[in-house]
Amino acid sequence: MAGSGIEIDKGDQGMTLRINDIAPDFTAATTQGSIHFHDWIGSGWAVLFSHPKNFTPVCTTELGAMAGLEGEFRKRGVKIIGISVDPVESHGKWKDDIRTATGYDVDYPLIGDNDLNVAKLYDMLPAETGSSSEGRTPADNATVRSVYVIGPDKKIKLILTYPMTTGRNFNEILRAIDSIQLTAKHQVATPANWQQGDDVIITAAVSNEDAIARFGEFDTVLPYLRKTKQPAA
Repeated sequence: MAGSGIEIDKGDQGMTLRINDIAPDFTAATTQGSIHFHDWIGSGWAVLFSHPKNFTPVCTTELGAMAGLEGEFRKRGVKIIGISVDPVESHGKWKDDIRTATGYDVDYPLIGDNDLNVAKLYDMLPAETGSSSEGRTPADNATVRSVYVIGPDKKIKLILTYPMTTGRNFNEILRAIDSIQLTAKHQVATPANWQQGDDVIITAAVSNEDAIARFGEFDTVLPYLRKTKQPAA
């Protein structure tokens, strides 16, 4: 069987990935040619979202939904890239089904990971899983349903892993990116269910005096919970 063309940077392989870890780098074949992941990200943001198998019902709807939101991600300076443990050649056929099911064309790249290297590198599958996607079922790959938001510093900002039967909410991922990008620029945090334009929380690192200078008026709900208007991006 032909390999997937994936080359791994093994510096942190075998370690559990956590928020603020450097996203593991790799070179892989995609539907848009070979990419070196960190170079492909460039100076912007990226979302890597993974799928356990091609031609599966939930994932078919997800790839179409992501295609429909690609413009929203682009507005935020975010590239999107999918990955499945099937070969690139299979992805092309799957794209036809995605168009039929959702009405959207998948124009973003899809990584072929039939050697399971990236799935292992990103802690989606254990090291002893084997080295081929052949003969594996979606249930075998159930943990390969993850989302990674990666910043311009190549660090992981968000990790989400979903069960097989629950389709991912990509509007929530956009909302999280809005929060992550906002809080990277200002010393604020976002409360539960925050949406663009809602009030934000002033972090504990900012004194009351500094808060007035930075944000103007603010509301002290509790000594450790101060809210203010969302600062301009």
